Amino acid sequence: MRLLVKNTLVAATLGILGSSHAWSAETSIIVQSTTSTANSGLYDHLLPMFTQETGITVNVVAVGTGQALKNARNCDGDVLLVHARSAEERFVAEGYGVERHDVMYNDFIFVGPPADAAGIAGGKSALDALTRISGSQSRFASRGDNSGTHKKEMALWKETSIDPTLSSGKWYLETGSGMGATLNAAVGSGAYTMTDRATWISFRNKQDFEIQVEGDDALFNQYGIIMVNPEKCGQVKREAAQRFVEWILSDTGQAAIAAYQLNGQQLFFPNAR
Repeated sequence: MRLLVKNTLVAATLGILGSSHAWSAETSIIVQSTTSTANSGLYDHLLPMFTQETGITVNVVAVGTGQALKNARNCDGDVLLVHARSAEERFVAEGYGVERHDVMYNDFIFVGPPADAAGIAGGKSALDALTRISGSQSRFASRGDNSGTHKKEMALWKETSIDPTLSSGKWYLETGSGMGATLNAAVGSGAYTMTDRATWISFRNKQDFEIQVEGDDALFNQYGIIMVNPEKCGQVKREAAQRFVEWILSDTGQAAIAAYQLNGQQLFFPNAR
């Protein structure tokens, strides 16, 4: 039996507007998702529209990208919506996913306390920021959870030729938690951290923390969507899952993504092809 998690964001409706296929009110799919899309409120904005149009309920399991991929490999899910392109492409290449599509993007940023012990504020280089943080042994909070954000962070560290895990528990703090919890840990301990911009915009415990590094092309953050392969996982609801993927990539879905804002700021920028 597939895991049905408490993150059920939308109740089924009977209205089937503009749909070429009529599903019953009981039809539902599971989307294994990165946390930023859920925590930012994007699904609360998107899924009622999709359900009204199709009658399909979407149950979201919001975890780190690494765990979402693992869950999907275990056939616990119909669709993936995550942000670690190389891992997504490997998932498809291994036959677990049908096809990967770009959906939307935003970016990663470095945030930290105003004291800025490492002197990174105003910088445009992620690698320089990490080098300064390591050199000054300033506290840095890492998710440490194999999420898409953690994968990006570790790829950046690799480019600096610095292994921060050698200082784990000293200045390098691995939370093993989601982005919200890691931001709370950073704020509580006066540590720098790297976060996706959408989570930062929606984060309510900023206190005096500020964005200190942004605008580096290396901090680009692409999201992708993949239907789990029914030939690998026989319980995948092929037609309903495909309908969801198509809707997200459609002009309607892309416009809905672009329209979502918090505090007057757009959180995600659609770029489906």
